[in-house]
Amino acid sequence: MKTLLLLLTIVILSTTISVTARTVEVEIHGMTCALCVDTLNRKFNKMAGISKVEVSMKMKKVRLVTTSTSPTIAMIKQAVLDAGFTPTKVSVVSNEDVKK
Repeated sequence: MKTLLLLLTIVILSTTISVTARTVEVEIHGMTCALCVDTLNRKFNKMAGISKVEVSMKMKKVRLVTTSTSPTIAMIKQAVLDAGFTPTKVSVVSNEDVKK
């Protein structure tokens, strides 16, 4: 009986673990074409800790949904620079709990 209760408790706790998701917006200077959008998409989709990437050429912004605090803002800025662009403004739009 104790084993069953312990197993049930573990199952319940493992299904309700929450992870903090963070949405980061980066305004980018130098993004002018579809190849720029593709380059940034590829760069950020390869980075660990990023679950969603949205690149808008019209708004000249990248919106990233990351897990917790990884990658750091400094890592995001460096990735933009490595891709050949200039990050002009980086802001954390929201932090929210996501149930796993």
